Amino acid sequence: MRSFFGRLFRKVTTEEEVIDPMKKFLIVGLGNIGPKYTETRHNIGFKVVDAFAKAQETTFETEKLGDIARTKVKGKTVILLKPNTFMNLSGKAIRYWMQQEKILVENLLVITDDLNLDFGTIRVKTKGSAGGHNGLKDTQAQLNTSVYNRFRFGISDAFSTGRQVDYVLGEWTPEEQASLPERLDKSCEVITSFVSGGINNTMNAYNGK
Repeated sequence: MRSFFGRLFRKVTTEEEVIDPMKKFLIVGLGNIGPKYTETRHNIGFKVVDAFAKAQETTFETEKLGDIARTKVKGKTVILLKPNTFMNLSGKAIRYWMQQEKILVENLLVITDDLNLDFGTIRVKTKGSAGGHNGLKDTQAQLNTSVYNRFRFGISDAFSTGRQVDYVLGEWTPEEQASLPERLDKSCEVITSFVSGGINNTMNAYNGK
């Protein structure tokens, strides 16, 4: 009897530990840690994954190189990451968690702000340049590829000459704050679509929305 239950325990444990890599996803929101950055435009990546975690009724815990939350979407394992390395070293945390969790690069989605898009506009891409974004620059350097999925959230370019840094690290206007909840809901739909329907379906359904 004991050997039967021993075999059963080993079988269940083994099955639970083996997760199909195709069913495991890493969703990364880029941002800077600390209360002074919480409501800044540059931290929209954090804001999106926070909204998704809330919708999934999961919470973040501080682990190595970032805050991590775990959930399931249609039977697939989803790991949410907010790097605590500050924006310029985001790739270090991304590479670590991809290796730690054995995430395929096609199952990675990096969420970031984009000055070249109107406020709230969504653009999902499978590759591209860093476009001057330091978080994406480090991600590309750490992964040694520019071919990875990214979700760009428009913050517009409504700043005067020489004021880009102040604008990016500035807080949302009252009008933007009022529109954010709906945009965050839409962003959560993008993540769900990516996990459940794939990158191509997500691009077709949400780009420009």
